[in-house]
Amino acid sequence: MCAADMNDFQNEQDRLDKIVEKYGGQAIKRFYSLDSQVYRDGSLPASAKELLGLVASLVLRCDDCIKYHVNRCFETGVKDEELEEALAIGLVVGGSITIPHLRRAFEVWDEMKRKRQSDLC
Repeated sequence: MCAADMNDFQNEQDRLDKIVEKYGGQAIKRFYSLDSQVYRDGSLPASAKELLGLVASLVLRCDDCIKYHVNRCFETGVKDEELEEALAIGLVVGGSITIPHLRRAFEVWDEMKRKRQSDLC
């Protein structure tokens, strides 16, 4: 996945969220709010919560969720080693069926790191 693909993913997610906001009732809006609140800094830092979300997404094999949480992990300052350990837990819990999703998670991470590096040059 290239950086443009990640931007496309984020733009598409934003576009679809606006449609959900237009038609979604109170229950859906409350869920969105809860989802946003649960990943904020608390007893656990936001970065740890994003790693937890990433592991759950890997085990559930949801590529959109994986992309989202890899991006959030990157934004919250997760280190390579932390990401690898979290994905290793997801692999052990989810089994070999998660390997294609694990590959895509590392691909997104790698692209984000390369984009950051090229932005610094």
